Amino acid sequence: MPTECISYHETGYFSPLMCDYLAESPALQSFYHRFPRLENFGEQIQEKQQSRLTDASQRTVLVNALRAQYKEVAASEKTLQNIEKLASEDTFTITTGHQLNLFTGPLYFLYKIISTINLTTTLQEKYPSYKFVPIYWMASEDHDFDEICFFNFKDKKIRWNREASGAVGELSTEGLAEVLEVFSKELGNSNNAKYLQALFEDGYVKHDNLTDATRYIANELFKRYGLVIVDGNDVALKQLFIPFVENELMQQTAHKKVLETAQQLTEVSNSYKIQINPREINLFYIKDGIRERIIETDGVFKVNNTSVRWNSDQIKEELHTHPERFSPNALLRPLYQEIILPNLCYIGGGGELAYWLELKSYFEAVNVTFPMLLLRNSVVVKTQKQSEKMAKLNISNRDVFLKKDGFAVQKVKELSDIEIDFSSQKEHLQQQFKHLYELAAQTDKSFTGAVAAQEKKQLKGLQHLEKRLLKAQKRVLKDKVARSEELREALFPGNSLQERRLNFSELYLEYGETLVPTLVEHLQPLSGEFLVLEL
Repeated sequence: MPTECISYHETGYFSPLMCDYLAESPALQSFYHRFPRLENFGEQIQEKQQSRLTDASQRTVLVNALRAQYKEVAASEKTLQNIEKLASEDTFTITTGHQLNLFTGPLYFLYKIISTINLTTTLQEKYPSYKFVPIYWMASEDHDFDEICFFNFKDKKIRWNREASGAVGELSTEGLAEVLEVFSKELGNSNNAKYLQALFEDGYVKHDNLTDATRYIANELFKRYGLVIVDGNDVALKQLFIPFVENELMQQTAHKKVLETAQQLTEVSNSYKIQINPREINLFYIKDGIRERIIETDGVFKVNNTSVRWNSDQIKEELHTHPERFSPNALLRPLYQEIILPNLCYIGGGGELAYWLELKSYFEAVNVTFPMLLLRNSVVVKTQKQSEKMAKLNISNRDVFLKKDGFAVQKVKELSDIEIDFSSQKEHLQQQFKHLYELAAQTDKSFTGAVAAQEKKQLKGLQHLEKRLLKAQKRVLKDKVARSEELREALFPGNSLQERRLNFSELYLEYGETLVPTLVEHLQPLSGEFLVLEL
């Protein structure tokens, strides 16, 4: 099964911030704790062991909460054992998180979880005296329904149309039977299609809410690997978070620290995009189907777009009585995660890690160990037939990472019998003008300006001719170029990474039950490279 690895920087699809992080740029080292190299996990384990947040009583709360969450789940023996292992002080977690996207959403959902599973396996081999559990943290408290209500399948958008408010995990699955009908018509009647239909139906039609449905599907896909799925929207777990919520309400430490760090990041490089901006209070209030921001003005706390109001004593009482009603936003959720779990490393995409890099000083301020941050595996999957076509068309794995226009230009130049490169002509022209500049230096400055203007005009003319020639040759070679472009589009749909557009079902339809095991076999979370995989 041929593979090739390409550096993230070479792909051209990753931000300057993420490329610099992966290169361990000295300028970024103050924004993270330890870089995710295998030998660094030993120190992370020692530090986490000493944390007050991993004591026996806290672990007991976590294990009891997970037992309750798994009460109605057909979990594997390995998953159930992993839950029980979490009670032991020598057990640690590797965690990834994801929204409750319809039918898992983009393909990289699989890559996140497989990266997490594989890292625990690697750590178990390196540190056999400890135990490691893979965690998928469901973002059940998110409220942005528009981001999760669809998935792509064969260039079509399968959408769940409904009105929604509040935490998405609490949404009723009403209406998803109709979505299944639409999806089934697209799937066909193969055995793999029937499995996907059954998975969708058992997940969404036979469960009452989106949290339970998502847990079912993730468990079915990954239970053989012992994946433990955590729903943070849990009363017992929220009780552990009370002191930090109170700090957020009264001290607003996150706002101060993250704002400072974001400013420091932009000072390192103006090419770094700030991923998330802190609010004064980074909490939502959840009750009766609403999830709205908590705002404080002159000592009065209110829930946005409602009539709910408290003074400082009243909101503290509400917090201690009903901690489940206080929900961290995207900025505070990482802290909640690290408080609940004996976690060593968070695995996420480039955008996620970018906002984690804003959080280290905040974690230090509230005395919580900052986890190691690992970029999830990224993969382009191609079929054997696609590989054969690439070979015939002389397209390399690196070629397909070129952006659409750049790819077309390169193929025209490769296929053309005519040299479509006016570099030598431009160099010759510039050499001629060099002598004119020497002549101009002997007269007044106005003549130098005229020479410069003429040089610019003629260079521009050459560039225009080069583009015209390229366009003309593209017409002559249109059939061969079109075949190349069609193949690239199949691997980079919509001029985007395959993993951001495709849903796993499209690959499962082709490869069936071998898909996940094959990905588990080939994804290496600590490789630090983008994988091109032929299946």
